[in-house]
Amino acid sequence: FKEFERINSEREAAGEPPFANPRNAASGTIKQLDPRIVASRNLDAYFYYIYSDELLPTTHYDRLNAAREWGFKISDAVTLCRTREEVYAFIDHFDTERLNLPVATDGIVLKVNSLAQQEELGFTAKSPRWAISYKYQAERARTRLRYVSYQVGRTGAITPVANLDPVLISGTVVRRASLHNADFIAEKDLHEGDYVYVEKGGEIIPKIVGVDTDSRAIDGQRIVFTEVCPDCGSALVREQGEAAYYCPNAEGCPQQQKGRLEHYCGRKAADINIGPETIELLYSRDMIRTVADFYHLTEGQLLSLPGFKQRAATKLLDSIEASKARPYSAILFGLGIRFVGETVAKKLAGAHPSIDALAAATAEELIRTDEIGERIAASVLHFFSLPQNRQMIEQLRAVGIKLEGEATVAPTGDRLAGKTVVISGTFEHHSRDEYKAIVEANGGRMAGSVSSKTSFVLAGTDMGPSKREKAEKLGVQLMSEEEFLRLIET
Repeated sequence: FKEFERINSEREAAGEPPFANPRNAASGTIKQLDPRIVASRNLDAYFYYIYSDELLPTTHYDRLNAAREWGFKISDAVTLCRTREEVYAFIDHFDTERLNLPVATDGIVLKVNSLAQQEELGFTAKSPRWAISYKYQAERARTRLRYVSYQVGRTGAITPVANLDPVLISGTVVRRASLHNADFIAEKDLHEGDYVYVEKGGEIIPKIVGVDTDSRAIDGQRIVFTEVCPDCGSALVREQGEAAYYCPNAEGCPQQQKGRLEHYCGRKAADINIGPETIELLYSRDMIRTVADFYHLTEGQLLSLPGFKQRAATKLLDSIEASKARPYSAILFGLGIRFVGETVAKKLAGAHPSIDALAAATAEELIRTDEIGERIAASVLHFFSLPQNRQMIEQLRAVGIKLEGEATVAPTGDRLAGKTVVISGTFEHHSRDEYKAIVEANGGRMAGSVSSKTSFVLAGTDMGPSKREKAEKLGVQLMSEEEFLRLIET
């Protein structure tokens, strides 16, 4: 907490906006190009799991203790509980003790100690089955609402933000909280100078949960949602049935442009290794305006930027070049079409196996796609109706971006029905993500680790030695890429 507060104090003294929370501060620090700035932030880390192919203790707790002896930083709060009563006692103890920890926490995680049982239980698509989190009641504080400002997202959505008198919640000083939309402001009947109750959702995101109307000043003016974009001044619009107001100036609003650039570079999209600070710098120097501009950046341009050295320039250019191999669905997601998230992009790419086919699809054809309704169809049609978007797509095509050829298989529900598949290694014909899609399209279920419930392992070259050893120990079949493709084609 002390380091986080120190960093924010220094940023405010320098006229820079404070970090919203330690997570944002750590993420922004790691992306810094200047090692002196990184060193000044005093980043720290606690380790909570040990992976190894070597012979180590067979329990989670003993491995953490071994790591502590090796010199790794392990939380002193880790405790071994042998009975349900001990678990309840630990939960009760840390309801208050967690406030004395050097880091913010909103709960605890209960884990199965035996590594063999962890392997047996395995993972879901998002989390281990051998661990469960317990969340504590969020801490609440009362503070004064100073004024409301507005932020513009990449889609043009306007988000109101409450600027507050600083208040300490869960170990960090809160100065801002989201107000969500105009309806939320009206529902709470917010006035300037109101005293509000603030909580941290998940101990990270501050939110206003109530208003102390008994303390309202007589001359406090009711807060009225802005009618114009705070960035470009355009009159806002609100579509029927939607809660948010939008800035319609998609091409001329700087914040929307920068938001789309940042979204395109995301890990699940083009996966370009660049931070928002660098995007802001490139935008301010008129080097990028659309996502296609990334592919025309030169080494000389990057080296002209403050803080950029040869290594950073080469790393960024290599990352941009590598993005050309990203699958069509990832690029489609990165284009930032409204309502088209990662899953919807995969659905659209599977049903329309090229960007040209998707652009030519009618509303009826789009709606026939699984999980695509009228709202998404209308958004896709609108995106491709704009000349600037079609021009951008042609520019991406010209530099070699993958805009077709998504490897998908129509769902059959029987070829891999009831089978649990683990994928490990690298492959010649398709990427790991594409093979995952093929497994799921044929009724199979993906798993992250090998267990007795695994039907087979799709094994590529450089398969993980621990997965191979586990599969051989349990007698799980190792299926080659060629054998798998023959199975699918049968």
